[in-house]
Parts: sequence; C-alpha cells; structure tokens
Amino acid sequence: MVTRFQAGGRASRRRDSLVGEEPLEIRLDGSPLSVTMRTPGNDYELAAGFLVSEGVLTGKSQFGGAEYCRGSEAEGPNPFNVLNVLTGPGAGPVPAGLERNFYVTSSCGVCGKSSIDAVERASAFDPAGDRVGIELERLLGMAGRLRESQSVFEKTGGLHGAAIFDADSGELLATREDVGRHNAVDKVIGWALLEDLLPLTGCVLQVSGRASFELVQKAKMAGIPIFSAVSAPSSLAVELAVSSGITLAGFARGESLVAYSRPDRIRTGSEPSKGESSELPRELAR
Repeated sequence: MVTRFQAGGRASRRRDSLVGEEPLEIRLDGSPLSVTMRTPGNDYELAAGFLVSEGVLTGKSQFGGAEYCRGSEAEGPNPFNVLNVLTGPGAGPVPAGLERNFYVTSSCGVCGKSSIDAVERASAFDPAGDRVGIELERLLGMAGRLRESQSVFEKTGGLHGAAIFDADSGELLATREDVGRHNAVDKVIGWALLEDLLPLTGCVLQVSGRASFELVQKAKMAGIPIFSAVSAPSSLAVELAVSSGITLAGFARGESLVAYSRPDRIRTGSEPSKGESSELPRELAR
C-alpha cells in the first residue's frame, strides 16, 4: 500500500505496482563476467545482447546455449539470478579488461570499464554502408508505437523501452522493457541474435529515453543504421553516430525530430527551409 499526497487535498491510501529489479550475474563458459541490475525476464536475450555489445558474439551459431545456475540470497537459494552462457564455434575472445566480475548499474552500460580505450568497440558490421531510407512520418510514429507496446510501463511507469522496427515496412519486429535503458536495448539485440537476424540491416532502433554513448555503440555493434530517441543525445553519442555512419535522431516526438547525423536517410519530399542546411555542422562532419 502507498499513501498519495496532493496539495489542497486529503492523503489517500491505495495499492500500487512496482517494477521488479534484481541482480543478474552473467557467466561465460563457467567464468564470472558481469553483474547487472535488471528487470527479470528475457534473460537469455539480455545476456546474448550484452555479449554482442562487447564484441564476443556476432551470429546465432556462436551462442551455444545458456543455463541458470543456483545462486544464493539472504532469503535462501535463487536459481534464476545467475546465468551461464555457453559459446559456440567462432565466438570472439573476451575483450581485455572484461575478464572480471564488474558491476553494471541499471542506468549505465559502461560502468566498471577501466579506461576510455575499453569503452569503444570495433564492430563486425558496417552501418555506414547501409542504403536504408525511411519516410519522416513513419519514423515519427515509432516512438508512440513503442509506448503503446509497453504493457508493464502502463502499470508501473518505471521502465525504459526499446524496439526494433523494419524501416521499409514500418513493422514492429520486437520490443522489450527493463529498469535499465541499456538492458532494454541488449534484450532486443539479443532477440535479433537468437533469431539469426544480425546484422540488423534496414532497421530502426527506437528507445523511450535519451541517446547515450553506450546505446549508440550497441546499435553500431548490431549493425543498426538508424537510431531514434525520444529525448536528447549526448555529445559523445553524436560523435560516435557520425563516425559510425548511423543516423541519429533525437527529440523524436509529435511532428518533429532533430537529426544529428546522416539526415540523408530521412525522406520528407521537401527541401530544407530557407536558412537551414542538410549538411552536418563542420565540427560533427569530420
């Protein structure tokens, strides 16, 4: 039960729903790798997407399966908070500095990295070469469609969402929710890996919040050419999008958005207004 207070009114008691948050330890071939706080559910996808983001997995055949291990908590054994991922043929090595049980918070996908060199990863895919295009109206509608698909958010108001859309048809391919924005993205990327859909050529990644560096990097690692966010990007996210050839759209809501990189992929049927330019700012075009 919670107590609701309202200025000028009386306090009231009512039942409320809260989003779940529990730790998940990810092991790789039996060795501890990472601990993240997540919303339980789609854990196989979460682990698979995390390993795509770290450059360990690039295709379904490299995912040899996963199994829960018995963990322990103060209340007793918990068999669903430790997940061991088995790698298959062709899986990449664990990046230097990642072979330790570092802790990832719900809000940050790069916490625990030992240096800036350990943050940016080289991708096996080339989003810059993707010749995808998308109608502006279709792209603008994706944020609302993601929001409509967030059933748990509707009950709790405390979850981030991520979705993969087909840019050409506008089809919603997958959507996932999580208390961590990076976890939500890992889950949809992990779904794509397990469905043998990597790279996600011709697709759009739509997120419910802001565009941070680590989320743009996850898009890069999955070969996603278009990234759309409801809120603002960070400067480092824009720099990475420019260097990776990813179309990065921010403030995508209502009837407008701001393209920070590769605006040529967005089709409007009209030229930029007088005084505007379709060219990138000089400092971002390098």
